[in-house]
Amino acid sequence: MEIIKANYLISSPKVDLCPAPDRPEFAFIGRSNVGKSSLINMLCNQSHLAKTSAEPGKTQSINHFEVTSRAPFSSKKQTHWYLVDLPGYGYAKVSQKQRTGWEKMIEDYLRKRENLLNVFVLIDARHKPQQADLAFIAQLGEWQVPFCLVFTKSDKVKPGALKVNIQLFSTAMQEQWSTLPPAFVSSATTRVGKEELLAYTQHLIKETSTI
Repeated sequence: MEIIKANYLISSPKVDLCPAPDRPEFAFIGRSNVGKSSLINMLCNQSHLAKTSAEPGKTQSINHFEVTSRAPFSSKKQTHWYLVDLPGYGYAKVSQKQRTGWEKMIEDYLRKRENLLNVFVLIDARHKPQQADLAFIAQLGEWQVPFCLVFTKSDKVKPGALKVNIQLFSTAMQEQWSTLPPAFVSSATTRVGKEELLAYTQHLIKETSTI
């Protein structure tokens, strides 16, 4: 897949105010400061599409982006879909009331958004399994929301440690999951994983004929 154009559309405080669910949709989420915005910018070939910040909790709404893409070897046929940047979960310097509001907004979106094809759950590859990630993934399973894993910041960890951390995460998931989801390794800096993630997105769009 080649992304031709990507534009910011709208930020919504709740799912009922999101754009009409008239095209395929893919959401990105992860713990605060996991590199979510940087990954989105890398995938869309832009440096400032999604706002990046060193301060956790920057994303506070359901942010929709309009994307136009082209399948490999196709010079004319274009596909239009939504990319969604969701607030991070886990640690953020906000009040408990605000955090609870975010959690409800995210749950409502994930459970009610009927055109959502996949959630890309971002995991910081520099760390061993974190309970916040495992708990969120367990919730996705309970809600029957399709997802895959994206191990981010792979350039900031040695190859051996990267392999160990991914294996530890898989082992932790196997305690509750009989089948593991697709998983990708990425880096917004070196652009590792870009082709694989876009190819997977294209695959899911192609498989879906009802939207």
